[in-house]
Amino acid sequence: MAVAATAAARPVFWRRLLGLLPGRPGLAALLGRLSDRLGRNRDRRRRRSPWLLLAPLLSPAVPQVTSPPCCLCPEGVHRFQWIRNLVPEFGVSSSHVRVLSSPAEFFELMKGQIRAAKRRVVMASLYLGTGPLEQELVDCLESTLEKSLQAKFPSDLKVSILLDFTRGSRGRKNSRTMLLPLLQRFPEQVRVSLFHTPHLRGLLRLLIPERFNETIGLQHIKVYLFDNSVILSGANLSDSYFTNRQDRYVFLQDCAEIADFFTELVDAVGDVSLQLQGDDTVQVLDGMVHPYKGDRAEYCKAANKRVMDVINSARTRQQMLHAQTFHGNSLLTQEDAVAAGDRRPAPDTWIYPLIQMKPFEIQIDEIVTETLLTEAECGAKVYLTTGYFNLTQAYMDLVLGTRAEYQILLASPEVNGFFGAKGVAGAIPAAYVHIERQFYSEVCSLGQQERVQLQEYWRRGWTFHAKGLWLYLAGSSLPCLTLIGSPNFGYRSVHRDLEAQIAIVTENQALQQQLHQEQEQLYLRSGMVSSATFEQPSRQVKLWVKMVTPLIKNFF
Repeated sequence: MAVAATAAARPVFWRRLLGLLPGRPGLAALLGRLSDRLGRNRDRRRRRSPWLLLAPLLSPAVPQVTSPPCCLCPEGVHRFQWIRNLVPEFGVSSSHVRVLSSPAEFFELMKGQIRAAKRRVVMASLYLGTGPLEQELVDCLESTLEKSLQAKFPSDLKVSILLDFTRGSRGRKNSRTMLLPLLQRFPEQVRVSLFHTPHLRGLLRLLIPERFNETIGLQHIKVYLFDNSVILSGANLSDSYFTNRQDRYVFLQDCAEIADFFTELVDAVGDVSLQLQGDDTVQVLDGMVHPYKGDRAEYCKAANKRVMDVINSARTRQQMLHAQTFHGNSLLTQEDAVAAGDRRPAPDTWIYPLIQMKPFEIQIDEIVTETLLTEAECGAKVYLTTGYFNLTQAYMDLVLGTRAEYQILLASPEVNGFFGAKGVAGAIPAAYVHIERQFYSEVCSLGQQERVQLQEYWRRGWTFHAKGLWLYLAGSSLPCLTLIGSPNFGYRSVHRDLEAQIAIVTENQALQQQLHQEQEQLYLRSGMVSSATFEQPSRQVKLWVKMVTPLIKNFF
């Protein structure tokens, strides 16, 4: 036991010594990672496939930290500060972060925030439904816009809505027809942008029918923003997401810098999207390449620049704010800041926006997620959940080839959103069962059933759409990091769709407890997957589904 502990500690000790190398942080980081890899390989050599040992080595390295951690500022105390080399880092007080638990709470909060908005409402979603609850949401927007015009001092309230073109145009009554009255009545205040993937064009666009054309690529970001407050979620603007479709939601209250960032991000994607007009036609902005009629490479290059300008400018702003706050000539204490009129509490929580737009060659979320999975240490626990269990090969290899313990929560067939659907879509839950069984068989063949466990969510009358992860460091009973947003960890999320989520890193025990309770409540409604699970009659997958699944799994 002591020998094993010494062997496990050796790479960590060497890494700490290397960190003392003067002026050579890059070399220290590289040698430290190689040291860790050697240690991990020794631990796994006897009991795992040799191919899986390559998974951590083939994954992206932690982005090089160009300077040693700062010992003066709060950001220096947590181990995930390397993420700020890729994206802006927003330090906030945990008192401004609230985890929501139910669709009803999400819906009521959105309506209340819309009614109270004075300056801006920004909503990005896959689509807006057409039922009475969705109409209630539109009515809230209309009422708030009316009040802004009738006020004694009219406000400059602006409403910006970003949806997917194909999903938002499906059927005669659709997202577009729901929003046309707002556009017609408030043309100077309302903007509706419809993202059209550049990969759906030409003959392909003409031949693929409605619904099936959505498999090529979508706008999948879910951000709901009201003045300086933001809701990040995986939920769409549709009745089931307001009633009985379980998702995740986090409310960032009075976080102006974060709200500004997501406003700029949605504006950027909106600028490269089609603009809905009052007569239900669409146009591109002046000077913008058309997404499916123009040159694809030119369009993607322009879109990349537009989005990356937002990310890089925000990152620069936050770095300057960080430098001014903690590295100025006169370092203010918290008491000094309060005396100067800044009553914001010191940050104990850090928000990192992670963007994935592979059509535009933007892969930040993929890099960060793979690095987190790679770096999860022995004794750490990762709770990962997705409504659509279809991990990329890279994610699968990392789960199977690294040392942390994994509890993976996925939808049972009965709570899959496609359960009972008509036509070919009705076979999608069976395809997910087939993928789940193949993964479980791989876990068993590697003897990893204790370290990697699958659980299936089930709740009568509900469907399951939650996605994200919670990371518990070794020896900790509370998570210090969570990922929450739109990605599902599948091929589509990584390669086809536009996605956004945030990494929340917190030292605050009360917020950690909120995240822990959120995780527990979801997992409490689940059952452990075993070999017997796949012997149930409802889990028998037809031969044609097994044959077709490898061909189509990258499209759902």
